[in-house]
Amino acid sequence: MHKLNGLTAAPWGLRGTVATALILTALTSAQAQQAPATIRLHPDDVTRGLNGPQHNFDFLPPGVGGDQYQSAGFFGQKLRPYLAGHPEALAYLDQYRRQKTAFLIDRVVAVGSFGLWGQQILIGDERQYFNNTQKVALGIFATSILATVFINRNTNTYMKRAVESYNGSPAHGSVWPRLRPTTMGVGLAPTGQPVLGLRWAVR
Repeated sequence: MHKLNGLTAAPWGLRGTVATALILTALTSAQAQQAPATIRLHPDDVTRGLNGPQHNFDFLPPGVGGDQYQSAGFFGQKLRPYLAGHPEALAYLDQYRRQKTAFLIDRVVAVGSFGLWGQQILIGDERQYFNNTQKVALGIFATSILATVFINRNTNTYMKRAVESYNGSPAHGSVWPRLRPTTMGVGLAPTGQPVLGLRWAVR
């Protein structure tokens, strides 16, 4: 009876082992087919460097594939929820928001100073183009235009670093990619029982 039980148990043990291996393989394949658990910027935005265009960034959230890009918002506010729990990434995003705020203030100053210069043209009996008030307004306008260059120099870099910091953090993504064995196989133990062999690489 013992031998019979042993012979009976072996096939069932082998079936269970093979089933486990098939499940792990299926999970691995499903994981490979899913979109990566990273934030991906639009290809055009990836190439934006120092002093590059200042329009909003477009990105794919973690686990989203295809062309379903969404805008990060003027201050990157739509990206912020995905960076929760990643202090370094949030710090870069805060710097991006600071630069965009400074850019917005700078635009208001530039438009206001130019408007003041234009307002002074029709003051008095004759048209004025370079009175004292206009000189001050033109000076402020020129300073604002120059400041724009320095404000915008690193703005794009902060956004890209925020995304890179998130993607490089071990805290993001699912647990399975880090627990998934690098190799697996089925063999027989010296006792004749089937054994599932798993191996993990140290990362």
